[in-house]
Amino acid sequence: MLQGYGYVALFLLVSLAFAGVMITLPVLLRKFKVIPYKPSAVKSSTVECGLETTGRSWVQFNPHYYFFALIAVALDVMLVFLLPWALVLAGLGVFALVAAAIFVAILSLGYIYAWRKGVLQWK
Repeated sequence: MLQGYGYVALFLLVSLAFAGVMITLPVLLRKFKVIPYKPSAVKSSTVECGLETTGRSWVQFNPHYYFFALIAVALDVMLVFLLPWALVLAGLGVFALVAAAIFVAILSLGYIYAWRKGVLQWK
């Protein structure tokens, strides 16, 4: 019964080992003086594109970026769920067709709501 979980356990062990190596490797390399460590004020300064920053470092972004990103993620999720459904459409039956139609309708309502609220208009 548990034979199918061997690959899952192996994948979990490999991923944990990889994460552990990625966390400890920089510390060990610095300890053994492979990576130079000489902190200074110049290295700690905030630099953008090789130039010193002018003005405030803290800039508030326009929230429209987030709305566009959320809508893009919603459409990507819709594609991820609908592609496997479309590939096996013939064997699923009417129930799957109704479930997919409800899913698309809910996402369409959200898109229409965002459109009416003016979220998609760039100002």
